[in-house]
Parts: sequence; structure tokens; C-alpha cells
Amino acid sequence: MDGEKIKKAVSSIIEAIGEDAEREGLVDTPRRVAQMYEEFFSGLTQDPAKVLETGFEEGHQEMVILRDIPFFSICEHHFLPFYGIAHIGYMPNGRVVGASKLARALDILSRRPQIQERLTDQIVETIYKAIQPEGVAAVISAEHMCMSIRGVKKSGSKVVTSASRGTFKTQAASKQEFFSLLRGT
Repeated sequence: MDGEKIKKAVSSIIEAIGEDAEREGLVDTPRRVAQMYEEFFSGLTQDPAKVLETGFEEGHQEMVILRDIPFFSICEHHFLPFYGIAHIGYMPNGRVVGASKLARALDILSRRPQIQERLTDQIVETIYKAIQPEGVAAVISAEHMCMSIRGVKKSGSKVVTSASRGTFKTQAASKQEFFSLLRGT
């Protein structure tokens, strides 16, 4: 990441909105924004499949679900955050991964300029290819600041996306069980 370029760009934006980039409250803003972007976009240099390499042959072949995973990402259209929760489930083919690995893979993918639909597809596809389960599914629900604080200004509204592969896509009973377990029934 080119921190110097980001700092120059932020200084230009500050000046373009009619502010003084050298004013006491703004003088360190370009540096802070560059550091923030380095953190927000750290997923650009990481491979989410890598964190899924560590697993265990347990012979388990029933559904595994990690619910209510908090996340945030940055909308690539307005560079404003969207944030919410994700639910990820998979049907192991004998091999399981630690629950934290699913959350880490989601973090890596969400720390890129994103749209929610792509993020949902990417987490499912990454898990499906990396651990080769019988099936995988994800549901993501998020509030988008580009819709909450600007434009239509509908604070509290959520976008919900889902994606599935394998048995979750081809077998209605597996998909139904997944959604039933998300509801807690």
C-alpha cells in the first residue's frame, strides 16, 4: 500500500472541500487516513484459503454452523463502511476446520473494497474449494452507510444476501436444515 500517495490524496480532498489541510485539527488527518486504509484493506494482500489449511480429520459429516459473526467491509462504490453479521455453515466430508478459521477467512475477504453480493459468494467459494465439504452456505445481513447516511438515508435497513454450493444448493432438505438452525429451531 502506498501510504504517501494516500496522504497526498487526502490532503488534496481536504483542500478541495475548502478546508485548510494545515489547520491543527486536520494536520495529522492524512496520516491517520492512510493508516486506517492500510487496516481496512489488509485483505488485499492475504489469501483466505490459507487460514483454512489447518483442519482435522474427524469423520464428522453433519452440519457445522458458525452464527452471528460480526464483520465490516468498505463499499467499493462510495468507500463507506457496511457492517453486520454473517452465518456460515458447511457439511464436512470428514474434515473439519476450527471455527475461528471461518471467521478469519471472512475477515480477509471483507477487508477489501467490496460489494456484499461478491463477499457472500467469495466466502462460500473459498470454503468450498479449500476444505472440499459436501456443501457450504452463507447468509450475510448488513447495514450500508452509503444508504444510511447519504442518498436515500434509510438508517437501520439491512441488505441480506445468501450463497450456497454442493448439497446446500442441490438438496432442499440440507438448505432447509441450515435455515432452520439459523432461526434456532
